[in-house]
Amino acid sequence: MTTPPIASAQSSDFKSHVKNISQQSSVFLFGTLFSAAAAYFFKIYLARVLGAEALGIYALGMTVVGLAGVLAAGGLPQAANRFVAVYSATGQAQKLGRFLWSSLAFLIISNVLAGVLILALRRWIAGPVYHTPALASYLHFFIPIMLTGSLTAFLGLALAGFKDVTRRTIITNFVGQTLTMAFSIALLVAGFGLTGYLVAQIGSALVVLLLLGWSTWKLCPQPARWPSFGLPLLEPEVVSFSVTFFGVQALTFLLSQSDKVLLGIYINPREVGIYSIAATLVAFVPLALQSVNQIFSPTIAELHAQGNLELLARLFRSLIKWTLGLTIPLAAVMILFARHIMGMFGSEFAPGWPVLIAGTFGQLVNCGVGSVGFLLLMSGHERRVLKIQTVMAVLVVCLNLALIPLMGLLGAAIAGAIVNAGTNLWSLAEVRGSLGIAPSVRKYVALVPPTVAMFAAVLLLQHFMPTTWPGWVVILAALTTGYLAFAAASFLSLDADDRVIARMIRSRVRGLTSAKLGDPFS
Repeated sequence: MTTPPIASAQSSDFKSHVKNISQQSSVFLFGTLFSAAAAYFFKIYLARVLGAEALGIYALGMTVVGLAGVLAAGGLPQAANRFVAVYSATGQAQKLGRFLWSSLAFLIISNVLAGVLILALRRWIAGPVYHTPALASYLHFFIPIMLTGSLTAFLGLALAGFKDVTRRTIITNFVGQTLTMAFSIALLVAGFGLTGYLVAQIGSALVVLLLLGWSTWKLCPQPARWPSFGLPLLEPEVVSFSVTFFGVQALTFLLSQSDKVLLGIYINPREVGIYSIAATLVAFVPLALQSVNQIFSPTIAELHAQGNLELLARLFRSLIKWTLGLTIPLAAVMILFARHIMGMFGSEFAPGWPVLIAGTFGQLVNCGVGSVGFLLLMSGHERRVLKIQTVMAVLVVCLNLALIPLMGLLGAAIAGAIVNAGTNLWSLAEVRGSLGIAPSVRKYVALVPPTVAMFAAVLLLQHFMPTTWPGWVVILAALTTGYLAFAAASFLSLDADDRVIARMIRSRVRGLTSAKLGDPFS
């Protein structure tokens, strides 16, 4: 399917949306890259200080509060992305204020109740379920992590609804990540071990929560800034969306966490720790797609409400090419240098390299189909997402039950990659059927020459690279070579829409490098 030439009537609209998406998502991407790079080296430090078993206990604790947090949130954080955008765009300040304050009150009460239940069941969870008694002595630290996580997720998505991803990125990625690392290192050096790491997360989360709350309050129109609890507390459309998304989130938990849960049940915390490091690295692969999704998701809701599906399709097709192009070199390095990457965390983590390869292939499919999940959610087709997630949740549990006893960590990784790919391909089919939107084959084909050039350059580097180089130098050199080769070859395959995006990105980069950094909260 080819992309039609840009119509003059819609050229300004296309440029306007591309400008907004590129500005907001580029800041998010830079912030995420900062977090990814910092988190990578911090994880190495953490893995070497705590070891695989302590990280396994941490991963198991996060599965407990992850499930409890999904149940307590009821789908409300994700509703903020959609309804803050809708109420703001339509000038419904009273509904906006009631939604924000009622949702925050609900999240606080529900998470506190969930925390009380976890404390009551902590010995049963740690013993009969996970066979890790040491987990019981740490679970009370995970409860404030769950509460602050739910509130920061809600407020962060509210900022996305206000189309201010830049402010959220500065707070969560730069401020939050830096504080977490600083607090953690200080407490770990002082000898507090896993307890220190958990306390550091709580402290940094409280600071992030306060900054997000203040930023959201400032963006609200005056009538929405103060508590309003009239009836109905939440509009029927909010309740309907949240209930549906609650089901989606519960199923997403099964899709993303059932592997760790079953590894904890079938194997031991040490193996879970190794797997969690590999899974964390796999989560870095779709950075470009995540960056675009932050601002493209409210744009989808806006364009769909206006009935402008032609412009929505054009944006979707162009953004797929750019996000996939930004992902391919990173994924190639993850696959070709998997042993080097996992070995940097210590010798006990090296066996996790096949997990890294399998997970990366699954994420490539995710990036290759683009924002299909958000296209369904933000256009009122959330029940289609629920159907897909239901089937895939059952499938991932069945695959994990079948493969983990046979193949251990690799079995869990293969199950996750299969389900990740299947979920995204099915979602793409639903987008085609419900919205009539599909990717451009021509844009996919245009990525083939840059991909070949990139692989050739990286493989040559790998062949001639001195074996005495440190691991981090190897990875950095491979990433740099891969992206330079891919970018150089890509200039030959830019179409009209691509050139619009390229000009916007070039303008944004120049602005970031030349402008002085002002007060992000003013």
